[in-house]
Amino acid sequence: MKLSTKLVVHRTALLACRQCPGVHPPVVTGNAVASQVYLLGQAPGPHEGRLGKPFAYTAGRTLFRWFATLGVEEELFRERVYMAAVLRCFPGKAAGAGGDRVPAADEIARCGLWIAAEQKLLEPELIIPVGRLAIEQVFARKVAKLDEVVGSTHRLSFHGRTITCVPLPHPSGLSTWYKREPGKTLLANALREIESHPSWRTTFA
Repeated sequence: MKLSTKLVVHRTALLACRQCPGVHPPVVTGNAVASQVYLLGQAPGPHEGRLGKPFAYTAGRTLFRWFATLGVEEELFRERVYMAAVLRCFPGKAAGAGGDRVPAADEIARCGLWIAAEQKLLEPELIIPVGRLAIEQVFARKVAKLDEVVGSTHRLSFHGRTITCVPLPHPSGLSTWYKREPGKTLLANALREIESHPSWRTTFA
């Protein structure tokens, strides 16, 4: 079976997933793209399910402005990069906090099986985790400060493969980290690292 067909089969099964009773379907995921670049977000917000694609609302507009500085517009990015997330359904709002609920460990573990399958299918060379939750999944540890990891390239083992990882901060409008120093400079450094990676250059040649 061709890779493109395997990815369509995988995505069809993923869209039908209803394993987590505490989340709010539908499943939100990117296109079945055979890409060497793999973007890992955190979880869809309340609007993405209706809009049918990840990073489709306010945070997405910021994220795609970042990639536009590299000469890659949103439509082209979605066509050529595999877009995944730690959790593929909206987790709901956090009790009394106003923000979205942080996914539970068992939800992350169940959705992690889809990520593992995608790593096996795609064998990506460049992974871009967006936001602390996604970064911690790739690094397999807690990250106390984004300053420790954003702005540089890392070689890590992820689902049994050695990959290149260039983390990005979450582009939420509630975050101020990337709008002030050292976040502004570290974000610019990270984008330069992404642009210089051979898989990025091949993807957008």
